[in-house]
Amino acid sequence: MRRHEPAATDEPRPYAGRSAVLATMHRKEDAIAPALNTTLGLVVVPASGLDTDQLGTFSGEIARQGTMLEVAVRKARLGMQGAGLPLGLASEGSFGPHPAIPFFAAGMELLVFVDDERGIVVSESLIADATNFGRLVVAPGDALDPFLERVGFPSHALIVRANEGSVTAALAKGITDRESLARAIATAAAASSDRRARLETDMRAHLNPTRMKSLAALADRLARRLATPCPACAAPGFGRTGSRVGLTCEACGTPTEMVLAEEYGCSACGCREERPRSDGLIRAPAQYCPECNP
Repeated sequence: MRRHEPAATDEPRPYAGRSAVLATMHRKEDAIAPALNTTLGLVVVPASGLDTDQLGTFSGEIARQGTMLEVAVRKARLGMQGAGLPLGLASEGSFGPHPAIPFFAAGMELLVFVDDERGIVVSESLIADATNFGRLVVAPGDALDPFLERVGFPSHALIVRANEGSVTAALAKGITDRESLARAIATAAAASSDRRARLETDMRAHLNPTRMKSLAALADRLARRLATPCPACAAPGFGRTGSRVGLTCEACGTPTEMVLAEEYGCSACGCREERPRSDGLIRAPAQYCPECNP
């Protein structure tokens, strides 16, 4: 794919002074708004009276229907409809084993920007290696200090529920003090057939400072992308859309599963470019070669 010459544009900051509604009920604007305002001049306003839990909850009472991107776009449009604005934002998160290092926890964060005036949807994502995500099954009276210290309690809230039975059995969210935690464990254990309670980190943004930091970093990434015009049509949001594997081995020349090139694209006109790896690596170390290191 060839590189396009930059398109002329008289909109160096097309969103300066504009307002976009952020579909959240968990104060995500505290993390997301600053970068978008500083880089783009975009004013981010939280949605008023919007129940985003209807699209899925971390605690599992309502399952998320669709991919993270589909749900985030749906959420953004709910906010846009309620606010009567053509610009909207929403984020989605998912937490579990790290995709590359399963023994470690990680989070996947996605932030989407919907611009119905230009007919574009621009998204950015990141893998949050720094996360306090964790779970523990306990009985009343068990030692909790190692777990609580690891997950950052009480600055990071907890969820408690019965270990066995319905996901809503004796469910208590947003716990940030020892007394409430002890009561919740006792109640949940009594409701569970094995007389144990399950403790989980509360991953809602307003109760999880570590997640808020990840959202701030992601907002900066999205802001910088929206500040990048398409080289073909000058629409905002030109950025990386994927990658192509096949970097050849430095020893024998065999293609590997390492990224060979990065793919960039525009949501407005469909312009596509392929660029070399941003880190400058042109050959794969032999340790990643299926022939040299089977």
